[in-house]
Amino acid sequence: MHVMKLFDLSGKTAIVTGGGRGLGQQIAEGLAEAGANVVVCSRKHEACEEVSESLKKLGVESLALQCDVTDPKDIKNVVDTTVERFGRIDILVNNSGASWGAPVEDMPLEAWQKVMNVNVTGTFLMSQAAGKLMLEQGSGKIINIASVAGLRGSNPKYMDAIGYNSSKGAVITFTKDLAVKWGPKGIYVNAIAPGFFPTKMSKVLIEKGGSDIIERTPLRKVGTEHDLKGAALFLASGASDYITGDVVIVDGGTHAM
Repeated sequence: MHVMKLFDLSGKTAIVTGGGRGLGQQIAEGLAEAGANVVVCSRKHEACEEVSESLKKLGVESLALQCDVTDPKDIKNVVDTTVERFGRIDILVNNSGASWGAPVEDMPLEAWQKVMNVNVTGTFLMSQAAGKLMLEQGSGKIINIASVAGLRGSNPKYMDAIGYNSSKGAVITFTKDLAVKWGPKGIYVNAIAPGFFPTKMSKVLIEKGGSDIIERTPLRKVGTEHDLKGAALFLASGASDYITGDVVIVDGGTHAM
């Protein structure tokens, strides 16, 4: 097969949670640029509408749906509406996320629970709902957005958010276990672990860490609005058809330090 065909997503249907801004928006754009029809969903419907309209200008179809990934009813609506419109779900990107900064000894229980519910339970519920259809199809690709924070501890001087680190570690293990369980049934499950990108969630961390973050990054830069597109497309396309249960780290090399 020609290498460009391996990356072609024409006719495929993708759901991207948290697709109304930041990394989710970037991934949605990358999948659409490769030819996929993209359903963009998040709690903020208006933001998703704006992204969806921009995707349509790329020549693909797109839907914008409101979805709280901790609410099974919202998730069912996203899956049902997607199937009604496109007939199938080929790609699911679990990108919705939350964080809360506080020293461990001061972390409110409700804050811990919120982060775990969105990042871990939300990933489980969305994968379960979309996965049921993928199992019927006998095919599908699930991409979970983890973080390099899930691979190691973080210096509290720059990042004091134990709930976030813990949740992303859980997402990585969830990815590996689900890959083992669903691999024989034609479902691929992989994760992307981004480093520092100037999103709304990490902007304060980058400003706080400043030159120290750059110094601890071998490539001496933070991620850009294009740096996740390639990794997401690779895992969503036929180019990764012998890869599952893996974590692609996109962090400028910080994990190697």
